[in-house]
Amino acid sequence: MLYRETPRTKEKLSVLGFGCMRLPMQDGQIDEATASRMMHTAVEKGINYVDTAWPYHGGQGETSVGRMLKGLRDKVQLATKLPSWLVKTREDMDDFLDKQLTALQTDHIDVYLLHSLTADRWDNMMKLDALSFMEKARAAGKIRYIAFSFHDGVETFKKIVDAYSWDLCQIQYNFLDDKFQAGTEGLKYASGKGIGVIVMEPLKGGNLTLSMPEELKGPAALARYSRPTLADLGLRWVWNHPEVSIVLSGMSSYEQMTQNIESASRGSADSLSSEELALVKAAKDLFTSRMRVPCTACAYCRPCPQAVDIPQCFTNLNNAAISGNWEGQKANYSYILAPGREGKRASACVECGACEPKCPQRIPIRAKLKEVVAAFESE
Repeated sequence: MLYRETPRTKEKLSVLGFGCMRLPMQDGQIDEATASRMMHTAVEKGINYVDTAWPYHGGQGETSVGRMLKGLRDKVQLATKLPSWLVKTREDMDDFLDKQLTALQTDHIDVYLLHSLTADRWDNMMKLDALSFMEKARAAGKIRYIAFSFHDGVETFKKIVDAYSWDLCQIQYNFLDDKFQAGTEGLKYASGKGIGVIVMEPLKGGNLTLSMPEELKGPAALARYSRPTLADLGLRWVWNHPEVSIVLSGMSSYEQMTQNIESASRGSADSLSSEELALVKAAKDLFTSRMRVPCTACAYCRPCPQAVDIPQCFTNLNNAAISGNWEGQKANYSYILAPGREGKRASACVECGACEPKCPQRIPIRAKLKEVVAAFESE
């Protein structure tokens, strides 16, 4: 495992962090036996950063992570987040933090982030004096480092960066999103201020793990890249940036974790060849031309009042658009979202709009769900 020292904290953190937003599932519940096995192996292989949050897995994520970390807590830096959109009063902040400490079965959180900041949420955090709360929590020993995660435009990002001496920040970044939200400009700006940068969604919600398209096999051969998907290259593209401290991967299986750890062993800065960078450019051009929805499957849009499985709907639409296998994805859509299952199809949407203000990507969800219906539910 490779490590990078974060500028302000001087902590040497593994370049690969264990993201707990997409833990393995079984019968609609977290498969804790598999997840715990994954966690123990990850720590044995050198991963020392674990990231979770209040809303993950329908609010059960932190409790599961607390159990998964039994016997491992002193070997990792544990990160979780204050759900900024749920905070209405100063007292709410203390209440959330205390509940999170209990759920995680720990007396302190190493990295505590203001979660999913946008311009409006940042204004609310400032109004409620969230930074004072964070500093008091640190003085009390409940948290060690103060950070934020972000989903808005680069100018808002710079405003937040300049407002405080943050220890770390967390941004969405991958080779399809280098000019989206904070992007490369924000990455370099934060790093230039001495802030450690944690990257989420390095594979854009799994969109970079699809089978290698025919159009990319020529550039892949020139780059001597023989992997069946672009996952390895996508991760190493992020690590190629020296400004990045940690890359979080939401690993859903033991196999994914093993593959990511192997990629991390080659995750040095400035290590990609010119041929590999050319493959990245070709992939970006191809995927950008085909992708129908900029969805990362973060699931912040859920729960839907009508139980529409919005992330799954968009995953099928994007997979079909990128691969060209519309019939195969239609069959997959019909199977996964079959009547009687927990998640419902796009046609169940009544256009209430409850989902759209919660989407970090600012997707016009109601309109895009109509595209899903047209693609997979019409004759």
